[in-house]
Amino acid sequence: MRKALFLYVLLLFGVKYSAQEDFDSIPESADRVYIFEINTEIGPPAWRTTKKAFEGARDWNADAVIMRLNTYGGQVDMADSIRTHILRSKIPVYVLIENNAASAGALISIACNKIFMQPGSTIGAATVVDQSGKPVPDKYQSYMRSKMRSTAEQRNRDPDIAEAMVDPDKEVEGISEKGKVLTFTTSDAVKHGFCEAELNTVQEVLAYLQIPDAKTKTYTPERVDKVINWLINPAISGVLILIIMGGIYFELQTPGLGFPIAASVAAAILFFAPYYLEGMAENWEILLFIAGVALLAVEVFALPGFGVAGIAGVVLLTTGLVLSMVENEGLDFSGVDVSNFSQSLLTVLIALLGSMVVALLVGAKMFNSGALKKLVLSTSQLKEDGFVSNPSVNKTLHNKTGVATTDLRPGGKVKIDNEYYDAASIEGYIPSGTEVTVIQTDSFQVKVRKTNDDE
Repeated sequence: MRKALFLYVLLLFGVKYSAQEDFDSIPESADRVYIFEINTEIGPPAWRTTKKAFEGARDWNADAVIMRLNTYGGQVDMADSIRTHILRSKIPVYVLIENNAASAGALISIACNKIFMQPGSTIGAATVVDQSGKPVPDKYQSYMRSKMRSTAEQRNRDPDIAEAMVDPDKEVEGISEKGKVLTFTTSDAVKHGFCEAELNTVQEVLAYLQIPDAKTKTYTPERVDKVINWLINPAISGVLILIIMGGIYFELQTPGLGFPIAASVAAAILFFAPYYLEGMAENWEILLFIAGVALLAVEVFALPGFGVAGIAGVVLLTTGLVLSMVENEGLDFSGVDVSNFSQSLLTVLIALLGSMVVALLVGAKMFNSGALKKLVLSTSQLKEDGFVSNPSVNKTLHNKTGVATTDLRPGGKVKIDNEYYDAASIEGYIPSGTEVTVIQTDSFQVKVRKTNDDE
């Protein structure tokens, strides 16, 4: 049902832990092997592919799963999710490394029951680095070291070797020198027990496992799965958030324009839909986002300035976006990885900052060119042309009617008795051309409301 709903949207817009069993060998009766591949950066799409593949393997009653892996690494939290899924699997999992299993890929590989590597492949170099390639603080390295050690121990592999793949200060006699992060070639991995054999193809893996005639089925993502995988990429999510916020900003600045809010709604649907389909974005999280937008609108149109409503709106909007990207269960965040939450928060904050920069740099230029030029006041209003703000005259204007010559949001210009005055609406937004009545005057401007509201 959810998938059908998502397909319709696209047309519109273009287990708890169980004891781990020992699967050192497959039973002779095994005749079904499920195959899937990860050949991209380890991130939300790779995690989603893993979950879908294991669901397919269970539905097909597979006796074993073979993962074809080629990756330079990626997000540690996503790698840990994949690692945990493999360790908890009741179906034995084997990996064929096709060239690279670096960093997060090494952690995933070590979690598998058996590792096979193609000639010329490598595994290791699991030091946690930032986006510039520099090692991050030791608390993150410590986390990765412990994950590598515990995973190796669970699979009866040397935990010191696994740790040396993260920590350059870890020395393993005859294998790893101090000061260098360990990376194994295929022959090194076979020699030191981190690889079962050097093999080229899945068929060779099946022959090694003594099930050469087993039936195989390969996970092939459907078109909608490919779209979802693309949309949940943090970079794409960030761009969608930027469009959401930019559309809201420009619509609030120029009410009734139409296309900014349309773009914002489309981006919001494309942002929330994949996370909703995956069970990550819950109804209440989406409602938080909607409530945040509503409060921002109230702040702009009903409560001039920026106070409690505006701040609450920004907080609710941001919270809704962030929580939609993490796998919390209601208000239970015990299963949410801190790094996953941090990644989601960083994505949203960067997108919000980006939307502010775009608004500042692009807004003025966009509304002063082309068809949009008509939407803003672009001419000088000179005193000799009748534009005045005369205190002595203002005092005589009480209860007089006139016409708003610009949008009042809440400030702007009105024309009364063929003269122009600075004015402010006491009831929020009043569009240009609306008849208004003066209800108060001061030294600088007149306070007005819609004439029909005064009747």
